[in-house]
Amino acid sequence: MKSNRRMARRIAAAVGGTAIVAMVGLTAACGTDEEKAPETSTTTSTTAPSVSPTEKSINPTGGNLFTPPVKAPPAPTALPGDN
Repeated sequence: MKSNRRMARRIAAAVGGTAIVAMVGLTAACGTDEEKAPETSTTTSTTAPSVSPTEKSINPTGGNLFTPPVKAPPAPTALPGDN
């Protein structure tokens, strides 16, 4: 009984491995080799944008200015025992 299960696992593993190899092979075979333009190296110089302070409050009780207000609907009311 155990040898049948072991053999079934081996066959399943072999079939799965074969399927993976087949998918990789088909993916590689179906790829297109389009002629690409030759790569040229160009150098560009950019200047860093000026840094401006953010509007976030440092005050711990001031709140977070980036957080939108939460508007949740009220909880549904039901009679006790009713779900």
